[in-house]
Amino acid sequence: MANKAIVATKVGMTQLWDDDNRVVPVTMLQVEPCRVVQVKTNERDGYTAVQVTFGQCEAEKLTKPEAGHFGTAGVEPGRRLVELRLDDVSEIEVGQELAADVLEAGEKVDVTAVSKGKGFAGVMKRHNFSGQKASHGTHRVHRAPGAIGACATPSRVFKGTKMPGRMGAEKVTTLNLTVVEADADRELLLVRGSVPGPKGGVVVIRDAVKDSQ
Repeated sequence: MANKAIVATKVGMTQLWDDDNRVVPVTMLQVEPCRVVQVKTNERDGYTAVQVTFGQCEAEKLTKPEAGHFGTAGVEPGRRLVELRLDDVSEIEVGQELAADVLEAGEKVDVTAVSKGKGFAGVMKRHNFSGQKASHGTHRVHRAPGAIGACATPSRVFKGTKMPGRMGAEKVTTLNLTVVEADADRELLLVRGSVPGPKGGVVVIRDAVKDSQ
């Protein structure tokens, strides 16, 4: 698991220039101060994690269980609750705020988000099939997958066969991205490269579990 993590909102992509005057593509993430609502421990919950919220939400829009959860913690309600799995939560308390300065420039991170939904897609777009021949003998099935069966034995289609279907809108984690800048005053985190999800999507950033360095 991670030693530190934070929740952010994807703003979009831009670019910076490094000390050698080379262009660095970065994803801009807005990190609003995250208020700790609950700390989960091995003794009580069987695992260690921190439940946080961010932003503001009107109390009238909360369900009674949600309102009671925030009320018990004594924390101002936020737009949503996100749980961050951490190895050590001994130094974190309910009501504490986590900001962008949890991470530092140059640090390797993993970013998790729900990818953009592409809708129903064919095998060429969804699985990178090359398609069928465009020459003689192929009649209006150029983008079709071709045969999917297995003859008389075993006379069925195997589970997991690559076929058309819904594409995207699934949990995706991009590993080993580099933090270019972490600015708690401006509530910004700049990460080199692209990050899953649409603009405005919620992403979870944690220190890399497979640091390649």
